[in-house]
Amino acid sequence: MTGRRWLVTGGVGFIGHHLCRALLARGDAVHVVDDFSDAPYPAALKRKNEEELRRDFDAFELDRGCITDRDLVERLAGGADGVLHLAGLAGVRPSFLDPARYARVNVEGTANLLDAAQRASHDLFVFASSSSVYGNATPLPAREDAEAIVPESPYAASKRGAELVCSAMLRKTPSLRCPALRFFTVYGRRQRPEMAITTFLRAILAGEPITVFGDGSMRRDFTHVDDIVRGVLAAIDRAPPGFRPYNLGSGAPITLRDLVDAMGKAAGRSADVRHAPVPLGDVDATFADVSRARDELGWSPQITLEEGLRTVVAWLREA
Repeated sequence: MTGRRWLVTGGVGFIGHHLCRALLARGDAVHVVDDFSDAPYPAALKRKNEEELRRDFDAFELDRGCITDRDLVERLAGGADGVLHLAGLAGVRPSFLDPARYARVNVEGTANLLDAAQRASHDLFVFASSSSVYGNATPLPAREDAEAIVPESPYAASKRGAELVCSAMLRKTPSLRCPALRFFTVYGRRQRPEMAITTFLRAILAGEPITVFGDGSMRRDFTHVDDIVRGVLAAIDRAPPGFRPYNLGSGAPITLRDLVDAMGKAAGRSADVRHAPVPLGDVDATFADVSRARDELGWSPQITLEEGLRTVVAWLREA
């Protein structure tokens, strides 16, 4: 399914840039909408991503604007074959500071986009959700059919709320394919600067201390961005009609303590670790059951944590 024209929201952010590059490389056209907000992904990095995509590909276009602008998204959706919705406010801790904005952008913005896609008679609407929807109450490894009804943060609630809105809206257009991709702690080149792997590795390479929350026993399912992009492409090509959530994770969680050791090996030097209390909203563990994505999309993670950490180290040394 190449040669199609996609509206990609948030297309000059971390995951969005990698996805746009993959789509353009396979012969698709991409029209990005991004509001260039400065947090949590810096606007300067978005501008750099935009410049590189414009330089490397002729079939790249971009409009600056917010997905809460109904007229804008309806106009842009009308010129596309489908929507790949990655835009939104990210971050567990910041969501406690402005929960209403998270609800407005992540829930209302998603409803605007899906409504526009339905009006344009699209056959595909991909929604980038989050492993945060599972909270602490879901048995691990988390399966997509778990109830996911006890979010630990306004961010998690907004992502779950957006999923429920999508599911309800699909009653009007049941033939529309709407995979909700639950990303598990994505890392890699161009990652958001405040995320743990980038922050820790930058500090380790500089010989500075790092701060680990809690005693290091929290577990996270880290997923390399290249695996995430392959998962999105698989959903584009193979997702069935209707609303359907899929976990995209490594399926191999690691404790923060062991993560620090692995980062030290990748960087070639040991870390100076300090400890701090666990912040509000952080979950005890994330662990993806990826069998649905494997069975229905033909996707499975390919990049080990050791390989992935080396790509981040190489990127930081180039910067």
